Amino acid sequence: MKSGVSLYHGKVAQRMYDIRKLLFICLAGVSFSLGVIGLFLPVMPTTCFMLVAVWAASKSSPRFANWIRRHPRFGPSILAWERERAIPRHAKWMACVMLAVSMGVIAFTVDSLALRVALIIGLTGIAVWILTRPTPSLGRCPVLSSFEESSSSQRQESR
Repeated sequence: MKSGVSLYHGKVAQRMYDIRKLLFICLAGVSFSLGVIGLFLPVMPTTCFMLVAVWAASKSSPRFANWIRRHPRFGPSILAWERERAIPRHAKWMACVMLAVSMGVIAFTVDSLALRVALIIGLTGIAVWILTRPTPSLGRCPVLSSFEESSSSQRQESR
């Protein structure tokens, strides 16, 4: 009898694991899709959605997570954040410009003074946080840096 109960709990545990894995892969896919949309819509962020996609994919599909990390467009920012908690300079300024535009829109469209002030203070805090993050080492992309190091070592080996 005990083995039957154990077998039942094993199946339930496996089913829960499968459901959890499915939820994470769905979250990764939706986040990735929103990040791609962010490439074309200036008011929609890309990197934060890609970070969520990599995190969720790491829990469900390491192959998908590694594909995002190696992607020529998304990979450098993702790797800079994962390795150094750094944000590239161009991404900082783009984010701050978008935050400033958002603050301007809020200032002229939100009727409630308290809500307007709270939103602008919150967005200012986000901008300060973004600007205080470090830039990637040497201000360069970690992927390109590692590529340049490997290609320079290959050149020296061929001499």
